[in-house]
Amino acid sequence: MKKKILIIDDDPRNIFALSATLRAKGFECISCTGAAQAIRLLEGDAVIDAILIDMMMPEMDGYEAIPIIKAIPHRVGTPVISVTAQAMVGDREKCLNAGADGYISKPIDVDKLLQALSAI
Repeated sequence: MKKKILIIDDDPRNIFALSATLRAKGFECISCTGAAQAIRLLEGDAVIDAILIDMMMPEMDGYEAIPIIKAIPHRVGTPVISVTAQAMVGDREKCLNAGADGYISKPIDVDKLLQALSAI
């Protein structure tokens, strides 16, 4: 059975590129262009095996959204991987401290992304 990945990113080009890459590797993808929309989706009963979240988004960024997502009772064990162009010293720790289970910097290294998703 295909693993279903939720991609949360405010840039449709990033969603398109990630979806195309992941679908080619056998994953099913759904997407949201904002964290609030994603949280509403996650509060429902949609099957989601992992979440890729852009950390820098308008309105609600990944740092705010991850703790909310992790507080949804039936999503506690769902892996959340932060995806960010912020690749400065300390950014990985900041993402993990926000509750992310993994960290991928942009531009995305497909091998690193697949390695992060192989654990699900």
